[in-house]
Amino acid sequence: MLYQIHEWQRAFLGPLSHFAQASARMLNDTSSPFAQMPGVQRMAAGYELAHRLGKDYEKPEFGIHVATAHEHEIAVIERVALAKPFCQLKRFKRFSDDQSTIEKMKNDPVVLVVAPLSGHHATLLRDTVRTLLRDHKVYITDWVDARMVPAAAGPFGLDDYVAYIEEFIRHIGASALHVISVCQPTVPVLAAVSLMAARGEVTPRSLTMMGGPIDPRRSPTSVDNLATNQPLSWFKGNVTHTVPSNYPGRGREVYPGFLQHAGFIAMNPGRHLSSHWDFYQDLLRGDLDDAESHRKFYDEYNAVLDMPAEFYLDTIEKVFQQFLLPRGLWDVAGERVNPAAIRRSALLTIEGELDDISGLGQTEAAHDLCSSIPAKRRAHKVIEGAGHYGIFSGRRWRETVYPQVRDFIRQFDAAPADTRGAAKVSRGRKTR
Repeated sequence: MLYQIHEWQRAFLGPLSHFAQASARMLNDTSSPFAQMPGVQRMAAGYELAHRLGKDYEKPEFGIHVATAHEHEIAVIERVALAKPFCQLKRFKRFSDDQSTIEKMKNDPVVLVVAPLSGHHATLLRDTVRTLLRDHKVYITDWVDARMVPAAAGPFGLDDYVAYIEEFIRHIGASALHVISVCQPTVPVLAAVSLMAARGEVTPRSLTMMGGPIDPRRSPTSVDNLATNQPLSWFKGNVTHTVPSNYPGRGREVYPGFLQHAGFIAMNPGRHLSSHWDFYQDLLRGDLDDAESHRKFYDEYNAVLDMPAEFYLDTIEKVFQQFLLPRGLWDVAGERVNPAAIRRSALLTIEGELDDISGLGQTEAAHDLCSSIPAKRRAHKVIEGAGHYGIFSGRRWRETVYPQVRDFIRQFDAAPADTRGAAKVSRGRKTR
């Protein structure tokens, strides 16, 4: 009943939130007689704060329509390259009317950004995508809110996630592809590429893994401790619930977004309380720039999605409790995951010095597992002063991390001779 109770609460707060929003706008409108009342600014600020605390946060748009590539402004159109029940593979297609820019963009590396399915929408990587568009052709996995997926589509577990990644890589074309995985998907991405390599398939030219739990036994964080301190039955009984009847996915078992959001807030409630108080003070002072920054951040941070219960429980059990990947004991659909099978793909791992979600060493563990990749084709970077989000978003990402990612991709953008040969054989078989 918890999900249904949440829906009743949302239905109750909706009209109050809209009333608070309308009141704030009315009191802030200089043409309104109410705007001249004593203390009106304080009332308006209080109404807007109440509106933002009670409103329903929908999935934001990527909103990337213009970018800079090769020192020229270009147009960007977001397209769905492949639609699956639980995910849309999206491409950000670049356009220019400058012939020299067009020629340069044609030769840019192709990148697949694998976004986390861990509460927030893929739009959390908006800054990642916008920056990559400078020098790359960019695709991203845009995961679908599980409450919007009809139950008839069936369950979606960790094995299905791995299968999706394999399908996306094949759809784009592995022989000319570079894969960047951020946080949670580092594990299924490594599994997908390992399985492809073991079968003799062409694998991507490079893998960039950022802040992910390849081996959560190293430098465990509070997130890791939560997963290990409770049995799997606790997670089944306390955090998975049934989608109510007012959504397309009615009857589906999920880890609801509102519970995930509560967990995010509980990790640092003081910081969020302080942020909302500062927002109220900014409104009183008329500091519109800081107030707008607060709105943009929480419009993204408060927009969460439901995760399929099967996927969530699989991740807890196989990644955080049993450590199957680093122990070499993980089977996906009957096939053993063996990262040592990867030989052609280059490997870059990136960690934040102050990451409190994936501790230092957890991502670096990929190098020990991918023992067949030559040392000259591997690199590991620790970004000083960076937390979890700083390695893929914000100034530190743009100025410190991105140049290293860009240069690594460029270094290995030329496919090895045997990879090209395998790609030709694969294409030949397909045409026949």
